Amino acid sequence: MAFVITQNCCTDASCVPACPVDCIRPVPGEDGVEAPMLYIDPETCVDCGACAEVCPVDAIYHEDELPNDQTRFRDVNAAYFAARPLAIRSTTPPRSQDPVQREPLRVAVVGTGPAACYAVSDLVRTRGVEVNVFEQLPTPYGLIRFGVAPDHQRTKDVIHEFESAFAHRDVRCFFNVAVGRDISHAELSTHHDAVIYAVGAPRSLELGIPGEQLAGSHAAADVVGWYNGHPGRAGDDLDLSGPRAVIVGNGNVALDVARVLVMNHDDLVTTDVADHALARLWRSGIEEVVVMGRRGAADAAFSVGELLALGNLRDVDVVVEGDIGDRPDGFERALKYDVIVEYAVRPRRAGNRRIVLRFGSRPVRFAGQDRVEGLVIEDRSGTTTIATPLVLRSIGYRGTPIDGLPFDDATGIVPNEGGRVMRDRAPVPGVYVTGWIKRGPRGVIGTNKTCARETVANLVSDARAGILPTAPSNTASLAALISSRRLNVIDWPGWRCIDAFERQRGTEVSRPRVKVIDIDALLAAATAG
Repeated sequence: MAFVITQNCCTDASCVPACPVDCIRPVPGEDGVEAPMLYIDPETCVDCGACAEVCPVDAIYHEDELPNDQTRFRDVNAAYFAARPLAIRSTTPPRSQDPVQREPLRVAVVGTGPAACYAVSDLVRTRGVEVNVFEQLPTPYGLIRFGVAPDHQRTKDVIHEFESAFAHRDVRCFFNVAVGRDISHAELSTHHDAVIYAVGAPRSLELGIPGEQLAGSHAAADVVGWYNGHPGRAGDDLDLSGPRAVIVGNGNVALDVARVLVMNHDDLVTTDVADHALARLWRSGIEEVVVMGRRGAADAAFSVGELLALGNLRDVDVVVEGDIGDRPDGFERALKYDVIVEYAVRPRRAGNRRIVLRFGSRPVRFAGQDRVEGLVIEDRSGTTTIATPLVLRSIGYRGTPIDGLPFDDATGIVPNEGGRVMRDRAPVPGVYVTGWIKRGPRGVIGTNKTCARETVANLVSDARAGILPTAPSNTASLAALISSRRLNVIDWPGWRCIDAFERQRGTEVSRPRVKVIDIDALLAAATAG
């Protein structure tokens, strides 16, 4: 008997050190790959359940207790090790963090998404470190709150991994304070010995084809923010009246959006989707979402887990069109190809909505004069037009420049070595990056754990080596500076009030939470408790 890792795996690898027989692979940061999920060797597993106890997103089940829509992962886990038998690793027990040589070491962390959360968690494990966290919105957690699909509630449970770090006595939160607007990088450096930027890659790449600026053309990431209740996206005007939407790009974000657009309303209403989006989706005329990729099935950017999830949607058919290519080598790519082939031969059911996975096609131009009326595409058969009033691009992201820091416009990241920010090939003293602004937009939530650990380790190493600058001011003077600007700062207890308020609203209507969207309402909720 064995335990099984399922679709919801966030790859933060909390399960790896917990396993007494070391039977979980691949090991992030060690096996040289950024795998979309981890697997348990059923032949080696001793059925102890230690991995399930530490999993932050409840992705691990005993094989006899797998939910009906996750049973496929029993075979997936076994197949991974059939292709690569488990090898014994040479491991070194983790050592406790020694205190820094000077105390306190004051560190600012800018951002509260997954990369920032993992950085804060690592920092508070080192004695003598004080952390001040800055977030431009009144609420923390970044893409966990505003990027994870509303029907992936277990994935959002990863926030419980970080709550104790934010509530730590040596952590102070300054939410609703924007670095660059309310406080400058120079001012942060004056009040801290080191600054870590974990600000992500907020800019969606453009297609660069004629007509892209027409009304009805949007970034898929903006739609994600819209249905997840991002205050900056709540007022977006999406045309959901037509029978079809087209998404260019086939990564996990594309599948998330496609799924939400055609999801059965009874299923969607049990999630934390924003109320304004729920109302619009209820009236939506969309019957079909085309998810389009340039290459074949094996080269699609979505993960196997997200692909398998499509097949469990109620009243939705998955349709395959275009050139899927040849079956490739390699476990993940071959498995992805095989699932696509299975979908291609499934019978369609009358009255169902459809997600069309179209391969081997590229967009040429938008059709329409004042707004989008269709998308002209090209494939092996020639050129054709897909009629639609709504086209979403989901082809990648890039970082944006940060005032006071160097920026590589070609790669869209802040130049760095191991998280140390570099200018003219020399480290910028006391300035660090982690997450997508450090490594580029790749990986999933758990990928940020190894990334943040490297950055924090290098920061602490620099502190112990005595090469960090010493801040002339302290946290008390920082708080006085912010207070003088009459900012509506929300601290950790304030966020807990918002969280409790949203969850209470959700309880009243049998939902996980009902999100507060308006900034003023968020500020009011933060003080109401």
